[in-house]
Amino acid sequence: MCKHFLLFFSLIFFQVGFSQNYRVSGVVKSTTDNFPVLGANVTIKSTSKGDVTNLDGEFSIRLKEGEYTLLVSYLGFKEYTQKIYLNKDLSINIFLESESQSLEEVIITKTNDRLKLKKPQMSVNKITTKDIANIPSVLGEPDIIKAITLLPGVTNSSEGAGGFHVRGGAADQNLVLLDGTSIYNDSHLFGIFSIMHPGAVKDLTLYKGGIPSKYGGRVSSVLEINQRKGNFDQLNIDGSIGLVSSKLLFEGPIKKDKTSFLVAGRSSYAHLFLKLIDNPNSAYFYDINTKLSHIFDENNELEFSGYFGRDVFNIDDSFKNTYGSSVAKIDWTHRFNSTTNSKLSLGLSDYYFGLTLDFIGFNYDSGIRDYSLRYQLNSKVSDKIDLEYGLQSNYYTFNPGYIEPSNENSGIITKQFTKKYAWQNAFYASAEQKISEKLTVNYGLRLNLFSRLGQDEVNLYENGSPLVFNENLQIYEKAPIIGTEIQSKSEITKTFVNVEPRLSIAYQLNEKSSLKASYQFINQHLHLISNTDAPTPLDIWAPSGKYIQPQKSHQYALGYFRKFELFDLETEIFYKSIDNRLDYIDGADLIANDAIEQVLLSGRARAYGFEILLKKNIGKFTGWLAYTFSKSEQQTPGRTPKEIGINNGNWYRTGWDKPHDISITGSYQWNAKWKSNANFVFQTGRPSTFPYAKYYFEGQTVPDYGPRNANRLPAYHRLDFSAIYTPKPEKTKGWQGEWVFSIYNVYNRRNAASINFGRNEDNGNIEAVRLSIFGIVPSAAYRFKF
Repeated sequence: MCKHFLLFFSLIFFQVGFSQNYRVSGVVKSTTDNFPVLGANVTIKSTSKGDVTNLDGEFSIRLKEGEYTLLVSYLGFKEYTQKIYLNKDLSINIFLESESQSLEEVIITKTNDRLKLKKPQMSVNKITTKDIANIPSVLGEPDIIKAITLLPGVTNSSEGAGGFHVRGGAADQNLVLLDGTSIYNDSHLFGIFSIMHPGAVKDLTLYKGGIPSKYGGRVSSVLEINQRKGNFDQLNIDGSIGLVSSKLLFEGPIKKDKTSFLVAGRSSYAHLFLKLIDNPNSAYFYDINTKLSHIFDENNELEFSGYFGRDVFNIDDSFKNTYGSSVAKIDWTHRFNSTTNSKLSLGLSDYYFGLTLDFIGFNYDSGIRDYSLRYQLNSKVSDKIDLEYGLQSNYYTFNPGYIEPSNENSGIITKQFTKKYAWQNAFYASAEQKISEKLTVNYGLRLNLFSRLGQDEVNLYENGSPLVFNENLQIYEKAPIIGTEIQSKSEITKTFVNVEPRLSIAYQLNEKSSLKASYQFINQHLHLISNTDAPTPLDIWAPSGKYIQPQKSHQYALGYFRKFELFDLETEIFYKSIDNRLDYIDGADLIANDAIEQVLLSGRARAYGFEILLKKNIGKFTGWLAYTFSKSEQQTPGRTPKEIGINNGNWYRTGWDKPHDISITGSYQWNAKWKSNANFVFQTGRPSTFPYAKYYFEGQTVPDYGPRNANRLPAYHRLDFSAIYTPKPEKTKGWQGEWVFSIYNVYNRRNAASINFGRNEDNGNIEAVRLSIFGIVPSAAYRFKF
């Protein structure tokens, strides 16, 4: 392990020399909202020297003593020039003025064009709030999760379901971060809406591959959602009123240029219409986003961000389901000098699930709580090497369930299922090194230490196996518990230690094209135990430990990137393998199971394919075409030659294997007042398992199912359309409003969410019945700001 880090740091400082040159550095921000500008080009006129701003808007250039002209440019902002004279290190702050007419033309960006070709970063997509607002969505509610499913390599589980799948990975293999803090449920109303108020989001970045070493814990992707800072200059209010939900956002200065706030709230109210017709059922959600920012001086800034959301689902007061997430985060950003800065973060994420079934007579609660600490430093070692390093610590509490009677007549006995605890620590470092004018490399390591802590009771099994195979019946059965072990919560019972290398390479072929390649090795120690392809609020998170091994993933990717006059072309191929992928045995009981290890088998998974993204960002018509061909499979063989495993040990499709996925998204600016948007989606039907025969036993019809996921639902496709009308586009101050009219599923395609088999009551024949979630859904909303 030490050899890995010695090798890494020797590479970092390779080619680093000492120079008498002076350094000009600084931060580029927007005058509109004081946000850092990522990807701005900072160049020195009449020289080949330059830099591109990082996530914090920072740049650094080393020059000899003399007089120079600094030029800063970025799409959507006016160019900035400043004369400087260097006879010592110089630090400056630069504010760019926006050009609103240019911003309206930007639909989707990976980053600045020059940055894309030269940087080794690949398999990354970035979407802004403006992009999300221009994408038609169900019931007219902008949705950040649905927006990313229009990108290559990303697909949803099914219509009206939460979660998303990246490059053939499962939904629980995605790390979703809100301002750097984990989110464990990403949807409202079981997947119809995403949990985030879109107006409170600055941007989101999806890493499908080439994941930097600062991220870990999920083997498929990282979705980083960044909340906006409040305006430091003036008070702004904006919101929208729709048919099923409304939003309101307040932002402004507490102390001008020093302290700002942002508070955004959203709520649905469709359930109120049910009460008008005496319908006792209801389903609604609400959420709140907050951010408080304070600038002490040019070197120190403190931020607090928070989120709280809840869903409530009632059926006639006999069934009540409440679930949601709470997130709190404090960040202190400190700039040591012109080349080094740091960020210290403390976070808390709490996911809660509550269920009341009065007709049975019990209340049920479960959840997961995650306390996090991160300290990260960024250093510019030289003009050719940027260094990023730090440490991260997470403490987890898992509550698999607490059950109690809901009334005096209930026969339910109060029971707390055994809580589980874990502590994860990581140390990481990465360097981006410019080897030559054409070759740039990013290499890094992440050292993971995941420790399972003691719990009140640990089940013991004969030969340490919680699952036994019945050779006579050819089925798996729960092994009898032969005893229990009591452990202290402060005791480390098992530790997994892993070193994860990361590597990305970019070779610029010419000014308009480049080749890129990446490799990543990632371990995942948290597992979502579910018997559905899409995550549901009832699913339980479980940590690796004595009976559950961490998932291990290797991913390779190769890409070609080309910039044409009007279009950008991005193509990538990838291959991903995953070891220790869990699957449940046939007939498994996953709900309120205090010995979940008794119904799980470990196998492996693989996914491979290629992606194409063709984008047009210039002109009245903008948009993109995304196509993905991929395969996603899993194999769970028996542990011994006598065992059949799952699906007789053969490879079988995962529940989210969709070989063909096409998304076409377009936007056209007709004039200053009217703009239209549309998107078309086509996907291969989701895998499913259908019965292929039936037999009778004691007067009952018993279906006999075929191999797992050997069948498919019908192909999924739909067309969405929206039109935006701005009555007074020339108005930039005071009340500004616009109308949004949208139609989801224009031609009323009845896409199958599932197919159920049952007996027709009229003729007695067995028939297949298609369940559809949405048909055509028209909607309207009014957006405003002042």
